[in-house]
Amino acid sequence: MKYLQQSFTVKFEYKVYFTSGLFNTSNTLFNDFLKGPGIIRKILFVVDEGVGIETVQQLKEYFSFHHAVQLVPEIVIVPGGEIVKNDTRYFDQILEAVNKHKIDRHSYIAAIGGGSVLDLVGYAAAVSHRGIRHIRIPTTVLSQNDSGIGVKNGVNYFGKKNFLGTFAPPIAVFNDELFINTLSERDYRSGISEAVKVALIKDPDFFEWIENNADALVERDREAMNYLICRCAELHMQHIAGLDPFETGSSRPLDFGHWSAHKLEQLSNFEVLHGEAVAMGMALDTVYSNLCGYLSEAESQRIIDLLNKLGFDLIHQMMDVSDDRSPILLGLEEFREHLGGELTIMLLEKIGQGIEVHEIDPEILKKASHLLRNKL
Repeated sequence: MKYLQQSFTVKFEYKVYFTSGLFNTSNTLFNDFLKGPGIIRKILFVVDEGVGIETVQQLKEYFSFHHAVQLVPEIVIVPGGEIVKNDTRYFDQILEAVNKHKIDRHSYIAAIGGGSVLDLVGYAAAVSHRGIRHIRIPTTVLSQNDSGIGVKNGVNYFGKKNFLGTFAPPIAVFNDELFINTLSERDYRSGISEAVKVALIKDPDFFEWIENNADALVERDREAMNYLICRCAELHMQHIAGLDPFETGSSRPLDFGHWSAHKLEQLSNFEVLHGEAVAMGMALDTVYSNLCGYLSEAESQRIIDLLNKLGFDLIHQMMDVSDDRSPILLGLEEFREHLGGELTIMLLEKIGQGIEVHEIDPEILKKASHLLRNKL
């Protein structure tokens, strides 16, 4: 028998910038990043319609003043939220713009918007010409502290979340604090749940900080939110630099509370926001962790108390686990299928330390669901 073998390593590197007024003409950060030798390259923007027409006007003014790259005059506007990942016409719309304006591998596709828009545009950039340089400009708490600074892209297909997708890091992320001011109360609060999640898994001191600053966060204190976003992004990026950034195994250590959250989003036709679903999923898995003997009653109650203090609803009729036919239980198999291999669920041993398990006991889960309803 004869065979050939090859092995190689590809290095990925990108920066996450924190700024205020990214597209003010006096702010040169974005233009300075785009500067480079050789030909003038193009940049195509895809913008979440929820960001507002003012941002589109700012873009045009900015690139009339700064000339490191050539702005494509057609700015693609798409809806925000899961609708943009559920309907393939928006994906096609981006590809048509790439083709029409001859966006090549040395040009840029920049996305301005929430996590769903960033997921869609990142996927389109990754598959166009086998990879066009992608810039993310997140505009929500959730995308600035979590999804927007990660390496995953995707769209929903067959009614399943992120069934199609890629692992393709952006070349840069720009977090502009001013976008947070435009968010509704629901969108603002929703993103905080992902900070709670990463603190529960990785950083007990950060969890305590969130506890101590919960009132300030609810009152939309800018300094508190800036710290939360930066620390959460830092922890997320530290995780990406670990042993399995592209999730080749069966584990997703950062997905505490997510197996049920993803299913709840689908069952509610995405009326429940991702961060809201994650809060409910964390509450369920927290009580389950306690019933399994991993997590103390005192720490379990601290987590529930914090989620309540932040203003999250922790129960939903579609999250109820009353019998073996409860629709939310389908999320376990779909979660396993999405990861491949054996089922791997993150639970908690203590605040700041997770533990992976490979099965969920339906009877204990029913009890957890019942206790959670009675706690609230």
